[in-house]
Amino acid sequence: MTRRVVITGIGLVTPLGIGTEETWQALIAGKNGIGPITRFDASCHETRIAGEVKGFDPLRWMDRKDARRLDPFQQYMLAAGLMAQEASGLEITGENAARVGCVVGSGVGGVTSMEAACDRLREVGPGRISPFLIPQIIPNLGAGVLSIRLGCKGPNWVPVSACATGGHSIGEAVQIIRRGDCDAVFAGGSEAPLAPVCMAGFNAAKAMCTSGNQAPEKASRPFDLRRDGFVPGEGAGVLVLEEREHALARGAHIVAEIAGYGANGDAHHITAPAPGGEGAVRCMRLALADAGLPPNRIGYINAHGTSTPLNDAGETAAIKEVFGEHARRLAVSSTKSMTGHLLGAAGAIEAAFTALAIERGVLPPTINYETPDPACDLDYVPNEARRVEVEAAMSNGFGFGGTNAVLVFRRHAAN
Repeated sequence: MTRRVVITGIGLVTPLGIGTEETWQALIAGKNGIGPITRFDASCHETRIAGEVKGFDPLRWMDRKDARRLDPFQQYMLAAGLMAQEASGLEITGENAARVGCVVGSGVGGVTSMEAACDRLREVGPGRISPFLIPQIIPNLGAGVLSIRLGCKGPNWVPVSACATGGHSIGEAVQIIRRGDCDAVFAGGSEAPLAPVCMAGFNAAKAMCTSGNQAPEKASRPFDLRRDGFVPGEGAGVLVLEEREHALARGAHIVAEIAGYGANGDAHHITAPAPGGEGAVRCMRLALADAGLPPNRIGYINAHGTSTPLNDAGETAAIKEVFGEHARRLAVSSTKSMTGHLLGAAGAIEAAFTALAIERGVLPPTINYETPDPACDLDYVPNEARRVEVEAAMSNGFGFGGTNAVLVFRRHAAN
């Protein structure tokens, strides 16, 4: 019998707020988390806006020594992980530590620390480089730091799959629990990519929005005809996943069940999706088959929805291919319109949003949807949240390199 996997805790650090409730309330209110970059002088960059985390005090979750030694992506991950544990009420002891894993990934790792170290190397030479540099930059060290802090002795590793990292991390954590290697896993993603070199690189690739510097609140406009690229963001999302019977036995509150997971590749192009979203079509079908659900059971999709011309049109075409006539009845929204694109953390926080939408009966909107695009002609929950009870929902994540991850969630049932 397949071991079922449920969500019992969520921790979020996002451009909309610190903590799950603060973030969720801002999300359903349609608030915008995007503004001018303050992390560095961005005046010479084509894109000068981002979804920055505001008011984050690392000393709420770690001492000063650790705060100095950890890259921001690790700080966000640690904070989100500790919030998720508190929300779940899961206690990790000497008796169960080996049955609790940690799979919390990052797309680019400690790029802020790497760039600062390169500057220091040029200025004062190799003898002044911090001995903590390598642990600061390796993508898996966020999960390592979190597992050490929590005492998780189960599987501790991370996928690194660009913008699909968060979805892959959660999906692979589901598989760990299903096959019986763990009873609980901390899963998700974290990213702190707001460094000059990252911004310059994405601009050089013509991937980011360049038209929104004067009106950052309008810059991220998924599925809108005037979209011209994504807006980067930072933050973390960590979910506590548990085997269902394990969660029920300890009386845990269950947010939702993760019913299906699909992962595949386009084998097409390093940055562009396959024509017609062919890879996304196959990935969504894999996730639906894994969940044992027909397409018409899905009531909501949290889209990858990056606000780039190719992604949004390709994802729309893929949804129509998979869902057929039901696509016209589906609610589809992109929460990146409010958070920006959190890269390796995107799939994690969007999984959390999808689970909360099921639990609370509210679908978050796609803000800044003003000018319809003939190539994007679905119901994108425009501009205002919608109170709708859905039994099952999907969250999509697609990354550079043609890597895809899709998760299917359903309302938890007692039987």
